Amino acid sequence: MKTKALAIAALTIITLFTSCEKNTPQNPEIALTQISAQPIAEKKTASLYVTAASGLSLRQYNNLKSQKLAVMPYGTKVEIVSLELNNTMNISGVKGGMHQVLYNNKTGFAFSGYLSELFPPEPGANPKMYIADLQNTHPTASIKEFTGGTASEPSSTETLLIPTTKWHEAYLIAQKLYDIPRDFAMPDPKGRDAQVINSTNKPLDALVRELQVTRLDNTLVEIVYNYTTTNFKQHLSISTQDGMMKITQHFVVL
Repeated sequence: MKTKALAIAALTIITLFTSCEKNTPQNPEIALTQISAQPIAEKKTASLYVTAASGLSLRQYNNLKSQKLAVMPYGTKVEIVSLELNNTMNISGVKGGMHQVLYNNKTGFAFSGYLSELFPPEPGANPKMYIADLQNTHPTASIKEFTGGTASEPSSTETLLIPTTKWHEAYLIAQKLYDIPRDFAMPDPKGRDAQVINSTNKPLDALVRELQVTRLDNTLVEIVYNYTTTNFKQHLSISTQDGMMKITQHFVVL
């Protein structure tokens, strides 16, 4: 009887040992490597820049009628809390939604149309300086410079490629770098195929100061700023090229 009990106990121990051996990975190093190779999620904070020349309102809720918490100045870098991926609003031809952002320890909502991944030009920045700084974060940005004309009428041409497809971003950059007057607002994509907008505040020495807008099926094709005095001619155009925005200025000394 005692012998039979011992035999049963031995059989039980062997069965348990065999079962544990089957459930244990044959190569524990491989199993550990497979687990540790799984990607670890990282929390990244995105930042955008305010491009509205007069500043951008930070509001309590995601609508333009809610309480204004603050005005974020031009060029301010804000942290993104959550992105509105749909264009739910259209303000003077600029489409966007209301991103939730963090500014000065306040969380609120701001119109995404005037928040950009591209930092805007600082006051007094020239095109060459701006592109050089922009290339640190956006290497595809570029500038080409040419000089020509005659001895009596020398000319210079600058062509900038800006890594964005947004017309209003390119227009705001051109406005800052090349002194397009503030009375020329960003043209609305909707309108006549050909439109000429004259300055409402033309200097006395200005012979021509106008904005020419070309559209096709309510889509912008080209924006041209012409400024002519007795001393110089400035011709600046904004268009698209290879999935980027192109800004070209041709300047002639008279």
